Amino acid sequence: AYTTLVHATTNQTVDVILAFLLMAGGVAGAQYGAKAGQRLRGEQLRALLAMLVLAVAIRLAVDLFVTPPNLYSLSAAGLN
Repeated sequence: AYTTLVHATTNQTVDVILAFLLMAGGVAGAQYGAKAGQRLRGEQLRALLAMLVLAVAIRLAVDLFVTPPNLYSLSAAGLN
């Protein structure tokens, strides 16, 4: 962890806004997850996790076999 911190500090490769948004989302998600965990039974939570894993697997499979409309695209922020 220390090496990663020193590397990020030295090279200034940390996106502070992205880090803040990820932390805020993690805190909100933990609160929501704790409440949902109290209300749902273990079987229901396992079923939700299974559906999430299947959805991600299906999305990855679709992206693997479907050709994207633009193989290469270049864009600049703020420009059309």
